[in-house]
Amino acid sequence: MQLLKDISRLFYPDLCLNCDKNLLYKESILCSFCRHDLPQINLKNYQNNEITDIFYGRTAIKKGASFLYFRKKGITKQLIHHLKYKNRQDVGTFIGNWFGYELDKSNEFKNIDYIVPVPLHSSKLKKRGYNQLTTFGNSLSTTLKTPYLPDVLLRISSTKTQTFKKRFERFSSTTTKFNLTNTSVFENKHVLLIDDVITTGATLEACCNELLKSKNITISIITMAFTEKT
Repeated sequence: MQLLKDISRLFYPDLCLNCDKNLLYKESILCSFCRHDLPQINLKNYQNNEITDIFYGRTAIKKGASFLYFRKKGITKQLIHHLKYKNRQDVGTFIGNWFGYELDKSNEFKNIDYIVPVPLHSSKLKKRGYNQLTTFGNSLSTTLKTPYLPDVLLRISSTKTQTFKKRFERFSSTTTKFNLTNTSVFENKHVLLIDDVITTGATLEACCNELLKSKNITISIITMAFTEKT
């Protein structure tokens, strides 16, 4: 089996998603050089930081964290682009495994009851064929030993992608609506809400407001990336 894989790599080499150089044996997604250059966010405090500060006075967040800084140009943008638009769902696994290990090591998310993704509208899900958060969520679920629950929170309004919108335009958009199909599931539970990129937090805030229909719910937020302020 390994021989067939090695022969296949000769004709169809795996390339680094950032620099397009051939990946070496045991490298995946990124070459070692690009992996080393990832703009990681190393948080020491998960309750008071630049992620949780976004939601201050808007909605109640217990803890918050992101793995990478998102910039207009750079490795993070390449990873998210391939994940969302080129069906590279292995990127979600790559980030989820790595970030999940860091979160597990911190012991800050041991009391999470469910992991819930920001949902796609059914029309976008049909067009794309997958939710870019699925592999990320499943990887976190395995590492944190927490159930992944993707079908209780639904998106009931369709919007254009917001990843590359200007900050003001995203903050001004209030048309995205969500529906919690069963409010009793999350009663007295601690829910970890996950997304790909956080900029203004408007979408996550809308999700939180819907989740808060559950009695005595606690919400924390995890994202793959956080838009660096410029």
